[in-house]
Amino acid sequence: MKQILTVFAVLCTFTAKAQNPEKISREINEEGIALYHSEMTSWNGTDIFIENYKNRENIGGYFSYLDDGVPKCVFFSKSQKVIGTISFPANYNPNHAKLDLNERDFTPQETEYFTIRQNALKRIQNDTIFKVYKDTSLNIVPLIRNKIKKVYVLTGTSAGNTVIFGNDYLITFDRKDQVKNVEKLHNSIIVQKINDDKTGRTVSGIHSHVIENWQTMTPTDICTLMLHQKFTGWESYTTVSKKFVSIWNPNNNLMIMKTEDFKGMAENILKNKKEKPEPEKTSE
Repeated sequence: MKQILTVFAVLCTFTAKAQNPEKISREINEEGIALYHSEMTSWNGTDIFIENYKNRENIGGYFSYLDDGVPKCVFFSKSQKVIGTISFPANYNPNHAKLDLNERDFTPQETEYFTIRQNALKRIQNDTIFKVYKDTSLNIVPLIRNKIKKVYVLTGTSAGNTVIFGNDYLITFDRKDQVKNVEKLHNSIIVQKINDDKTGRTVSGIHSHVIENWQTMTPTDICTLMLHQKFTGWESYTTVSKKFVSIWNPNNNLMIMKTEDFKGMAENILKNKKEKPEPEKTSE
């Protein structure tokens, strides 16, 4: 890990040799940021709504979306009526959020989100591909971008000092909003400690990708890293597969390159560093 961090700054100055690295990085980042916006809206929206809405038994669920650029978290009742709308400024400051507890019908846009969310929920409840581990829950994140409808399913945890990667899924839909495909994004669940009992606070992390269709860092990885950055303070994060190495930093710069090219460049950089003569010591 230290070697990866050592060469990261140097490698970023090179043109990555992955297949269309800029295009791949841009698409993953954009999707990951969209997921982050949705989850951050839900995180803050849930806190505000639960604090102000007392009839807990009436709550049927929630989802978040952008309404003309305004992040909104919508809670609905078991009778499928909107019972709470929380609107946020761009910085998600809870103190500046607007809460509306008036009951109303879904807007046409909200109906689209609600429909794919509920269809995804039905699939989750009846498909054994979905796993739930101790101290975790599955978060349903509907996303509509460029008229393409998806639901990402992420794993959240109630355990402290941990960041969860993996045990995440992507559900896609046909034109009638019916589930078309379900796939895993990671092969397993990955638990990353923020503070290590032996070495202290972690400064980075790494995990591997083995699923053929998801060899680069995933949008869910980006979302998770952004959500937890203020808690972890990580300087970078790396995913490795047989095809690609992906390195993310807190400025939301994502570098992707072929694994073979990364290894070759890293070996050359470390070799040159070892061969570089020590500066002569002079006495005062």
